[in-house]
Amino acid sequence: MPAFLCVYAGDYELDWPGHVFPVEKHRLLRERLASSGRIPAEEWAEPGPATRVELLRVHPARYLDRLEALARARSPLAIAEFEAPLSSLVLDAVLRATGGTILAARRAASGAVAVNLGGGFHHAFSDRGEGFCFVNDVAVAVRDVLALGLARRVAVIDCDVHQGNGTARIFGGDTNVFTFSIHQENLYPPKARSTLDVGLEDGADDARYLRELDSALDRIAASFRPELAVYLAGADPFMNDQLGGLALTKSGLRERDRRVFGWARSLGIGVATCLAGGYARRTQDVVDIHEATVMAALDSARASADGR
Repeated sequence: MPAFLCVYAGDYELDWPGHVFPVEKHRLLRERLASSGRIPAEEWAEPGPATRVELLRVHPARYLDRLEALARARSPLAIAEFEAPLSSLVLDAVLRATGGTILAARRAASGAVAVNLGGGFHHAFSDRGEGFCFVNDVAVAVRDVLALGLARRVAVIDCDVHQGNGTARIFGGDTNVFTFSIHQENLYPPKARSTLDVGLEDGADDARYLRELDSALDRIAASFRPELAVYLAGADPFMNDQLGGLALTKSGLRERDRRVFGWARSLGIGVATCLAGGYARRTQDVVDIHEATVMAALDSARASADGR
């Protein structure tokens, strides 16, 4: 079984013309990675959609039924609630991306480094969504590996510029899951309580961010000893992001990725990565940042396979 896996499906692209979310980023990233030749065919996988059984580990049936009804009707209520339109096509894309995070987490539970070129819907609560998020793929994937006995302790390492409020609320009080979020404090969303939150001041730069990240990762390793990490590698701490106000450079974000993967490798655990947000004015910048995350994951997997 390969030590690295990249997960993608062509229908990840959301039907949101003109939305601030750069819906084409998943396809552009897939094309760029394919053209690089660094990832052989056997290290690519296409997921199926998350099943209702998998979703029910997090989301109650009445909420899933409501999502399906809103999607079929293309109800304008969805835009007010989720800040994004919901249709059957959009829901299909979300469920496929959620299946991608499940697949990445299952593979990572065996010690691999796996990257889903989508996902990271961390603002969805168990019974409601918000912030472009309809279901919480991270929570569904974590509950899946726990239910299957593939891991007993899972750390969620959320490095999106926005706090993972839905994930924090879903796992509040669950001693099998450590939720960590490093984010801009003076920013959407209203904060929930993670196991560990680091709220950074507006304009925090590479040095400040990396110092706080290192300290947090050391605390998680010492106090929790995870058997699996799920990493949300948001591109939106970038200095030119439209929805964020941190000041990380592309170099700083590459170093962030390197440190997260290196930390997991030092603990001997796998990492399931999803890409979460990224709203730079130039979609090219978002793709650059996500590509660097995938390359850091690949390099870490290769180092582990080589015994480094």
